[in-house]
Amino acid sequence: MRRIIPAALVAVSLSISLPARAEQFVNVLTGGTSGVYYPLGVALSNIYGKIPEVKASVQATKASVENLNLLSQGRGEIGFTLGDSLSQAWDGNEEVGFKAKQDKLRSIAGIYPNYIQIVAAADSGIKTLADLKGKKISVGAPKSGTELNARAIFAAAGMTYKDFARVEYLPFGESVDLMKNRQIDATLQSAGLGVASIRDLSNSVSIVIVPIPMETITKVGDPAYIAAIIPAGTYGGQTADVPTAAVQNFLVTHAGVSDQLAYDMTKGLFENLDQLQAAHAAAKAIALTEAAVKSPVPLHPGAAKYYREKGLLK
Repeated sequence: MRRIIPAALVAVSLSISLPARAEQFVNVLTGGTSGVYYPLGVALSNIYGKIPEVKASVQATKASVENLNLLSQGRGEIGFTLGDSLSQAWDGNEEVGFKAKQDKLRSIAGIYPNYIQIVAAADSGIKTLADLKGKKISVGAPKSGTELNARAIFAAAGMTYKDFARVEYLPFGESVDLMKNRQIDATLQSAGLGVASIRDLSNSVSIVIVPIPMETITKVGDPAYIAAIIPAGTYGGQTADVPTAAVQNFLVTHAGVSDQLAYDMTKGLFENLDQLQAAHAAAKAIALTEAAVKSPVPLHPGAAKYYREKGLLK
């Protein structure tokens, strides 16, 4: 006679023999909410939240330097950073904000360039870098990627912060508020083209975008800095192209992230680019063919696996 095993016992048996996969957490480290990193991070979090057994979240931060320190501490799984900040993290530049060499960092992808955008009130009389002397300026959150860019550009132009009447260390949105209230004359913001903070400013105040000439970029002495153009019409009232500097952005993880999760995050990024482009126009510059560009830190093996599948690596 066949024994009939109760369904409840079958379910118990299966639950014992086939344990559920442990839930994985993916915390996406971004930047200030008025910048480009944050909306792209929200889009990434939505994409990663659809990976089986993954619970995704997004965290607003002070951007590059804080993101890299958090990743090194295992307090995030993926984060945005500027290439020069990444190089300084790998070298352990204490002056910049890295107490030791951050050798656990691993690259996921090169994404889009950050344009160093120096914006002044039109009635300030500022038209060149030299005109900024004696003026009041905001240079980004302390030791953020933006603020590091500011130091580099002004030093290459023969200036230090002592040359300004006042220096504010504020995120994009707060810097714009000060300009609207005529409390500062200019702000430097390192971000993708069409960043919301400057678009908001240009809709409220007549602005001038201050050019950064090639000779200044050359004097920075860092190959991460390249010449770029802010096209006419990017912001309200901007009628001509403006030369500036740009620095490549990267998505970075750390060595403690499993190869499978790094592979899934890389695949999720490039197979859902339309969602990132819908979140911010800067994502239109993200291209798979450029993703495996040389990074200051090693490529994560999981990301390398995806690029090999796509024929980008041998």
